[in-house]
Amino acid sequence: MSSAEAGSTLLRLHEALRDEQTLLGGHLVEPTGAAALGRLAAAGPRAAGAEDDYAFVVEAVREGYLLHYGEPRLLAGIDSGLALLAGDHLYALGLECLAGLGDLEAVRELADLIALCAVVHAGGSAPAAAAGALWLSTAVAVGAGASAAHQEAKAGLREASAREDGARMLAAAAREAAAEAGIESALTVAADSIDFDFPDPLARG
Repeated sequence: MSSAEAGSTLLRLHEALRDEQTLLGGHLVEPTGAAALGRLAAAGPRAAGAEDDYAFVVEAVREGYLLHYGEPRLLAGIDSGLALLAGDHLYALGLECLAGLGDLEAVRELADLIALCAVVHAGGSAPAAAAGALWLSTAVAVGAGASAAHQEAKAGLREASAREDGARMLAAAAREAAAEAGIESALTVAADSIDFDFPDPLARG
């Protein structure tokens, strides 16, 4: 992923929010940060021919996630209430664009991502690590297809007692699927962009 590609994805999202002429327009700032998760999804074979659209979709949902749980890249100076509303709006923006591509499988994956991020952040230890594994595995699933291992691992995140194992399984599923699709380098860049460290046994695998 080149910096130009990452920048263009965030710039497109910035312009989309600006063109809507809503309250959010007054809080827009110049895009900062990486768009590596979007480029990871775009690198997969399922995104062939619509790479920029897939990158946009994933980064719109990512911005929604950051508005809910982290530091947004495109908006500043908003209170917590508006941040939640803006996050929901970004979720909807991404899913609407993806539905327009007719990719219902990817819509389901990102809907699961949104729901499971809420689960892992609502309770339990190390929510950032679990969410990071979920983001990486979902981006690979959007771009390369969801494996049985990915689906099984998501089920683990729904149970607090199995959440740690679920997160490790997601990381393993992401690595395996990325290797099969030939997008391992994009996975590495995406993991670095969110400060995600693969568990040691997986990193050696």
